[in-house]
Amino acid sequence: MIIEHLSDTLFLAEHDIVRFSLTSPHRYKVYEIPKRNSKKTRTIAHPSKELKFIQRTLVEYLSKILPVHETAFAYKKGIGIKDNAKQHSKSKYLLKMDFKDFFPSITPSLFFSVAKSHGIEFNKNDQMVLTGLLFWKPREADGLVLSIGAPTSPLISNFVMYNFDQKITDECINKKITYTRYADDITFSTRIKNCLFELPDRITALLIDTVEGIKVNRDKTIFTSRAHNRHVTGVTLTNEGGLSIGREKKRLISSMIHKSKFTKLSSEEASNLLGLISYATHIEPEFLVRITKKYGSEILQEIKVRTVGS
Repeated sequence: MIIEHLSDTLFLAEHDIVRFSLTSPHRYKVYEIPKRNSKKTRTIAHPSKELKFIQRTLVEYLSKILPVHETAFAYKKGIGIKDNAKQHSKSKYLLKMDFKDFFPSITPSLFFSVAKSHGIEFNKNDQMVLTGLLFWKPREADGLVLSIGAPTSPLISNFVMYNFDQKITDECINKKITYTRYADDITFSTRIKNCLFELPDRITALLIDTVEGIKVNRDKTIFTSRAHNRHVTGVTLTNEGGLSIGREKKRLISSMIHKSKFTKLSSEEASNLLGLISYATHIEPEFLVRITKKYGSEILQEIKVRTVGS
């Protein structure tokens, strides 16, 4: 099924696809990037040009047969962090958790086990090819894992989490709790006091039942309420039930615009400022109205001009 589809789509002989898949776990460029708000780094394994092309072909095919739960907000076309945060904007109490080493915890055996639970069975040859084309071999690891950097990894990770997403959603609905997942970030919110405290232990148990091998990062379990600053995937929840980019980003944007009135921004600085303004406008549309009224549309136009070169 998989081999035949790739052969017909890519105009390659089936034995060439099999041969390529056997070496694919080693066809990655590996590098480190700093984690957000941390001194630690994240390992990125970027597939070769040829492997990436085949993986994109697989995404088109597999996305038609691998279900993704509606509570999963990451990696979906037309949906982003704003949509994820909006689900929790009207609640009073918030619980945020995340998974430890999320992508590297997903193995071929976990993928095929979840597929089988959905009635999706791959023959031995297709399993062999999918194992090679979807998973990466880190030097220090004994087996293959999902890589951060492959175009197939978002779909596979969302699919693997489907059973967990469904079961925790069912439990949350009964308890009037809102649940969403954005990749490895999971968020729960409610208007009922104290009902979130029992969730961490329940989540740990449910992970063992549905996606064994994926674990919660207990150090990042955060309970908060309207009495404190609340953030979901980087978006601030206001006490009025709205969304905001937060005071710090607003001050940064204002100071950069103010600086541009007296100092000529480089094209890179202007590009960064426009990116911040675009993000702010997406999350909080009225913010653009306020800064335009304060600084004038002319200065914003000047900043756009500077992005083409200083």
